[in-house]
Amino acid sequence: MTLLNTLPEQGQHFMHPQGEKEFPYYVGVHSLADLATKNDRVCVLNILGGESTTVTPISHEYSGGNIVCGVMPGRSGSVMKTKKGDIPVYNNVLEAMNDGKKFNVAVVYVPPDGVKDAVIEAVRVNPDLKKVVILTEKVKVKHARMIRQYCQWRGVDVFGANCLGLGDAHNHVRIGGALGGSAPEESMVPGSVGIYSNSGNFTTTIATYLLTAGWGTTVSVSSGKDVYIHFAAPEFTHAMHNDDRTKAAVMYIEPGGYYERDLVFHKPVVACVVGRWKAKLTRSCGHAGAIAGSGDDALGKEKWFMDKFGVKAIFTPETPACSAKGAVVTNIAHIPMAMTAVMMMNGIRPDFEPRGNLAPKCWFFASQEIALPKELQLPVVEALHPYNEQIAALASQVGAIFPRQAMKDCSGASRMDPKTQVSQIHGVSVLDASTHTLEENLVLSVIREYPDASGRAMANVALNAFVNHSAAPALLAADAAREAGSSPNVVLSTGVAMVGPNEVKPAKDAVQALVDLFGLSGLTDPADLSFNFEPLLAKAAESGARDVLISGKSGKRGKSMLTALENRGCKSVFLEFIKALGGAGDGARDSTVLAAICCHLAWRPLMRRRISVTTLLAMPWHFRIFSTMVGCVVPSDKQDKKSYQGVDNGDLLDSWSFTETAFLSLFGRRPTEEELFSFSVLVGLLVTNGPGTISAQGPKGAVSADGPMDPARIQVNKAYLGFLTHTGFAHGGNGYEAIAFLMARFKDSGLVDPGNKEHGLDLMAMALAYATEYKAYKAKAKFAGSMDYAKIPCVNHPVFKGKPENFDPREVFVDNLFKQRGSYNIFQDFYHQLVHALFKTGISRDIYCVNVDAVIAVILLKMLWKPYARGEISADAMESAAFITFLFGRMIGTAAEVDDHTNRGRDMDTRTAASACSYVA
Repeated sequence: MTLLNTLPEQGQHFMHPQGEKEFPYYVGVHSLADLATKNDRVCVLNILGGESTTVTPISHEYSGGNIVCGVMPGRSGSVMKTKKGDIPVYNNVLEAMNDGKKFNVAVVYVPPDGVKDAVIEAVRVNPDLKKVVILTEKVKVKHARMIRQYCQWRGVDVFGANCLGLGDAHNHVRIGGALGGSAPEESMVPGSVGIYSNSGNFTTTIATYLLTAGWGTTVSVSSGKDVYIHFAAPEFTHAMHNDDRTKAAVMYIEPGGYYERDLVFHKPVVACVVGRWKAKLTRSCGHAGAIAGSGDDALGKEKWFMDKFGVKAIFTPETPACSAKGAVVTNIAHIPMAMTAVMMMNGIRPDFEPRGNLAPKCWFFASQEIALPKELQLPVVEALHPYNEQIAALASQVGAIFPRQAMKDCSGASRMDPKTQVSQIHGVSVLDASTHTLEENLVLSVIREYPDASGRAMANVALNAFVNHSAAPALLAADAAREAGSSPNVVLSTGVAMVGPNEVKPAKDAVQALVDLFGLSGLTDPADLSFNFEPLLAKAAESGARDVLISGKSGKRGKSMLTALENRGCKSVFLEFIKALGGAGDGARDSTVLAAICCHLAWRPLMRRRISVTTLLAMPWHFRIFSTMVGCVVPSDKQDKKSYQGVDNGDLLDSWSFTETAFLSLFGRRPTEEELFSFSVLVGLLVTNGPGTISAQGPKGAVSADGPMDPARIQVNKAYLGFLTHTGFAHGGNGYEAIAFLMARFKDSGLVDPGNKEHGLDLMAMALAYATEYKAYKAKAKFAGSMDYAKIPCVNHPVFKGKPENFDPREVFVDNLFKQRGSYNIFQDFYHQLVHALFKTGISRDIYCVNVDAVIAVILLKMLWKPYARGEISADAMESAAFITFLFGRMIGTAAEVDDHTNRGRDMDTRTAASACSYVA
């Protein structure tokens, strides 16, 4: 063949047009001006593939219509539509040529395994082909070598692979790839700097950055960074020297390969060497070829270029180390400044006035209500089209919108740390939750953060306002279940079932009306009474929101709620607004006041888009269920229209916390300060055990069955029924086992006050006596061949074991919490003595931990011991109290799971695949 006569013998070199010896292999492009010309005509291989479909029309239009055809097996006769006309598609290159199509460039989008054959076939059948641009990533090295060998033989330049092609700003031509994105003319502005980059995307970024210092470009070359780079740094440098338009170059270099080591520059160059962090990698991360061997890591390449330029340091704004030959940077943001500094040393000024700057241009800014220093309070600028329109649409969105996914055994609300066994709810550990009140944790469960003091007071009013269920269907149903001998969870289930959607519809409608009025009003702090809502009063009248908020049935409860809020010093824009509408005094509706309180509590997280409008709309329903759960614990004979468990309704609203009300419901009296703290700790510890626990699976399944993708269909009360029916004597009621165990140990001890450290009992002697007794019992059971003997409750743990002395960090936390308050609990002390006694008597090989379940038992028993010792409550009543306390705590976690699954879940996503189920004969 004629071409063979042009190839050098071994040891010979190809000559460039000036006659200088350059390469021991074929290079057809001797100037950057020849890379992407107006005369180039292109054929795109796999033109209708996913990436090409997006990129090719833009390249064709930008370049004035330089793509003559495309090929894709089986798609002959198709066309690609562009603004410059249709591009015909053929089955293969030969078919295109037989149809008269002439081209000298092939752009390859073929999948990796097909690249070799596609390139060789195109070169074989088209003698006019001079350039091949391979965009495909991860072409096999052996295939790359075959491509190289064949194209060298045929006199064809190859670019890539894994590149974004070539662009010439002067010629207004882009060949292959997405250089410049969807608007290449914005970054490829004619100038005097050539760009060579191992990274495709950074090729465009560098061109854009150079504009900010007044530098345009000649040619942009995305070299690619597969293991094998065909048109590499030596070829680029050679072509740069022969291009009169190019006065300087930027080279973006990644680790791996020796392409740059022996370069000699005759024009200024700024080298950006990146990837120091990859020095210790043993496999590629990112580009396949960006992994160093011996001496070709980032630090090594930095030294190569520094030696070439005669500089001793990296160029930074603080230390602008450079010479007339060039500079080395490691941050692409420093390229424009470095280029200007180097060019000034050569007496060359920028191509034009700077365009834009690299200062942060925030399209969004949210301080999350954090007081930031002035220098961090960045100005917001309008985004470029079309992003400005998208941002405007987002700005009109109130609250968060969560992406949906299958939520089986998943949760965005709760989790358990497998190492510490400490669970969290909305990022708050149950240990921290135990230091907060019941009402605070209930608010947290819905709005994902704790209320401030005013919000806590408002929550207490909202929750206590509906706790009295005298003559209400919910209490009548609960009484019937109680009379039938049902367990506490079943009793409360019947009451909660009565809190259906119609019961809460007025409050829900009121919330929607307030959101519609205030959502885009600019209100961020609902406690800011300087906010001017006058325009919204007229809007409420025009839109019909006023009728929703103040028309209809009113009663004493709404008026009492407003009075209580005033007595507690609560200030809220929403409360003032409904008063201004006429919803005060006898015109107050309890549903509207409840809605106003919910909006006040949820407004800040709603505006920060931490919660959704869906969450806020359901919030009154959750609150009504909380009140029903507590209220239905007390039977009808202890509730009337004016009082609850002997406490006046007005007093509950004015001065009682909901934690105190819950204690009252269980024990019939107001707690002491110490009891209130202990009860709060107890309930807080019970909030959640993560989404895998049975009591979480129930409500999640209920939401899943209703279909969370249409949140309006979710029956919140049914979800709580799922929770309640997924508790029982083994899960929830089992807390009584430890109480019964302790009662058996202390029933004849003469103990009077379990909180008195001077109790006069020898706890170690008691523990050793029991341990000895238990050892004999256990030995007898094993001798009889039975392994089904009673276990000691609340000692040992499958995670916290194996050390000479073991501790459950949750129990330790609570123990220290009470010690810091100077609070003593004999039952917890006994447990600590017991685990040592078990070790001393040889029952255990090491000292067991006292696990967190013991904490729940000892706190509750301490509160109940005196009335139990006086015969005022029975063992059954103590068991019921333990079960209900568990339900009070776990309803907090339930609210969080219900809301989370409603916002994130998919319809019927808790199903188990048939393939994962098994039949047991």
